[in-house]
Amino acid sequence: MPSLKPGEKALAALFIGTGLLHFIRPQNFDQVVPPATPMPPRQATLLSGAAEIAGGLGLLHPATRPLARTGLIALLVAVFPANIYMAQHHRRFPLPRWALLARLPFQPLLAWWVYRFGRST
Repeated sequence: MPSLKPGEKALAALFIGTGLLHFIRPQNFDQVVPPATPMPPRQATLLSGAAEIAGGLGLLHPATRPLARTGLIALLVAVFPANIYMAQHHRRFPLPRWALLARLPFQPLLAWWVYRFGRST
């Protein structure tokens, strides 16, 4: 099995670490779940956290990388409404509005990074 490049390790660690945070401090993630989400905020938090951990782990092995790539891109699309919700309701969150707006283009860039990594063998 070929070794991972530093950027690939960083991407996997980003998803695994963020996914773990969903379980360590779920209240931080519960508050960003848009009201229109078809499940309770805690359920959405734990589900998305588990998906991030599974996807990050899946990126680490060539055999699971294609499925992890697809799953993580789908997850990034699914959670994008939370970023929009935060930007629209910026007064509810401790970050400045400019930071919440700056997060919006980061999501497609992260999806591109997952796509690129997922293609590597």
